Amino acid sequence: MKNVVLLGSTGSIGTSTLKVAEDLPDRIRMIGLAAGNNAELLLEQTRKFEPAAVSLGDPARASGLRAVLGSTPRVFSGPEGLLELATLPAADIVLIAIVGTAGLQPALAAIRAGKDIAVASKEILVMAGEIVMEEARRCGVQVLAVDSEHSAIFQCLDGKPPSSVRRLVLTASGGPFRSTPKSEFPSITLERALKHPSWVMGPKITIDSATLFNKGLEMIEARWLFDVGMDRVSVVVHPQSIIHSMVEFIDGSIIAQLSTPDMCLPIQYALTYPERIESDRVQTNFPRIGSLTFEEPDLDRFPALGLARRAGEIGGTLPAVLNAANEVAVAAFCQGRSSFEGIAGTVSRVMGAHQVVLHPSLAQILEADTWARCEAERG
Repeated sequence: MKNVVLLGSTGSIGTSTLKVAEDLPDRIRMIGLAAGNNAELLLEQTRKFEPAAVSLGDPARASGLRAVLGSTPRVFSGPEGLLELATLPAADIVLIAIVGTAGLQPALAAIRAGKDIAVASKEILVMAGEIVMEEARRCGVQVLAVDSEHSAIFQCLDGKPPSSVRRLVLTASGGPFRSTPKSEFPSITLERALKHPSWVMGPKITIDSATLFNKGLEMIEARWLFDVGMDRVSVVVHPQSIIHSMVEFIDGSIIAQLSTPDMCLPIQYALTYPERIESDRVQTNFPRIGSLTFEEPDLDRFPALGLARRAGEIGGTLPAVLNAANEVAVAAFCQGRSSFEGIAGTVSRVMGAHQVVLHPSLAQILEADTWARCEAERG
């Protein structure tokens, strides 16, 4: 039985995690649930899973939840609530599925409290991969991947050392604009950008998938998770989204992990690792799929990949700046204040204006994050 704390229980990853917990009641016990502001869904989840503690982002809504629930479970709120849940003494693993940068401090707190962490919030390793992985090594805990791509690589590596790897190959669906001519990009609407061909996700990650910034962030995340240089991380477009990623070893062998797209599979693997537990949720029918195809990503139409590679190669505070500028630019697009093409343009401009600090402290990373947000808002 694993005692699990879930930060981000009402989002797409969070609700999928709770499906896995429902499937495996003898294996997974949810002892902590944290949500942003969806008090109604958190209340429903709390009554179903009976965690020891819950948390809401908004203190006022947390007070209302406390009035309904009484003294059990304990109800926390705000950033402090996330830290309380991340360090619950009974927790074995903390799954962090919070969009954006809010998961970084809870991740470090969980690691320092001796908890394994499962990372669905790629911003954690993009911003502070060097610090997070060093702390995990120092504290003797595991950092497990929840993203389908990184879970695939983890499964393919199966404990092999970084020295055995020629390259990691992240697959990308190509998003909704894989075949769209660049001349049409200025007219791309929010509605079109939110229609992903393979996955059902929240709006931020869906827009990131349309620009391929999501894949760029995953490149940097893979660099830290698997301790390889950016020169050994590559991307291939695979529209069917059946191969979730591959590892090419130094002898030329390539191992891939395949399945019908379903986030419950990598979530279950992270929560039950090192075991594999029987589940009928994911079924893959190769004759029905028919064929698997591959393409080189178009770096001209999708400059996000080049920007991410540059940020990962230079390192220091630059990945945090890329991430923060992208968050602001995506929000501007969603609010109608910027064009689809303007997302990459904003990120490129902010990265170009940044004075990089190499091997930064956490305080310097957070300072760079704040600076980048202000710079990106300037338009």
